[in-house]
Amino acid sequence: MKADVTTLDAKKAGTVDLAEGVFGLTPRSDLLHRMVSYQLAKRQQGTHQIKTRGEVVGSTKKFVRQKGSGGARHGNRKVAQFRGGAKAFGPVQRPHDIKLPKKVRMLALRHALSAKQASGDLVILDEAKLKNAKTSALAKAVQKHGWDSALIIDGQNIDENFERASINLKHIDLLPTQGANVYDILRRQKLVLTKAALELLEARLT
Repeated sequence: MKADVTTLDAKKAGTVDLAEGVFGLTPRSDLLHRMVSYQLAKRQQGTHQIKTRGEVVGSTKKFVRQKGSGGARHGNRKVAQFRGGAKAFGPVQRPHDIKLPKKVRMLALRHALSAKQASGDLVILDEAKLKNAKTSALAKAVQKHGWDSALIIDGQNIDENFERASINLKHIDLLPTQGANVYDILRRQKLVLTKAALELLEARLT
């Protein structure tokens, strides 16, 4: 499978071969949904906590007589019915992450890459480097390509000037190859891979 390579100036820079096992799969929405759910669940901290009856500070003395008050027969003021009391069936600290086998996670990444290739939203970039860390220069390049929403994945080391220039660009994300994930790939319209990133991803997924 052939793909054109472009430069930041929107000029052609040859072609590359894309691995069929990574970019030529028929995308499965169920697999991508499982992976996105896995990622979003894993990022939840799960630190919300309510106080149970045993944790609320208060007296356990029976504050009203058993009969004759015309009210309910309450034993203490730490129950959920009273202000300042405990909460019934509230959230407690717990992990929200779900289990997903590594093979499934790797397969989901292949399907995400294949989905971008199938929809024509995959762009192969020669290199992601700038002489000066100027947002205006990168903004012009992004406008030339028509990237309204894009994720740019570079090799192991990201060019410092390119990284600084991309910080203030809205809807443009930048990640190293080791940070490539299904959620970030799908949340942006365009997926831009440098040649260095392409080699590392294919070595990782084949």
